[in-house]
Amino acid sequence: MKRIHTVVAVALCSAAFVASAQTAGPNDAQIAAIVVTANQVDIDAGRLAQARGSNRDVQVFGRQMVSDHTSVNKSATDLVKKLKVTPEDNPTAQSLKKGGDENMAKLQTLKGPAFDKAYIEHEVAYHQAVIDAMDKTLIPSAKNADLKALLVKVRPAFVAHLEHAKKLQSSLGK
Repeated sequence: MKRIHTVVAVALCSAAFVASAQTAGPNDAQIAAIVVTANQVDIDAGRLAQARGSNRDVQVFGRQMVSDHTSVNKSATDLVKKLKVTPEDNPTAQSLKKGGDENMAKLQTLKGPAFDKAYIEHEVAYHQAVIDAMDKTLIPSAKNADLKALLVKVRPAFVAHLEHAKKLQSSLGK
């Protein structure tokens, strides 16, 4: 579990390091890439949870992650098209993708309750890291008012996901 927290924290908090190095933080095109990548990572894991989860609540949570994060990605994609901004690949987005791939590889080796536990532990750590990155880097760095508004609008959903995942984590521990 500690490794999961470390991987997720490093991946998302590297946005803060990018911000420090650039002093201005990531630009809007980089933020767009980070948002889309972060959501896609959770969509992929959610799909796997739907298919491989042994606990019905884990499967339902996975389905919710796919639905909610797909919706956020659609909103983000629609916004960048409207603004005529092309998401710009950056080290944070690349790190998120790599961490997501590593998580998927690990989850694919697990079955039953071990899968459920590992998936939910990752979701708790991942959503906390996303919220921290939104609060400390992404929202403060967003220059475009519409992009900032989108980030602020979706933040409560990430908080709700975190709370839901924590409840599941607690129930799986019993």
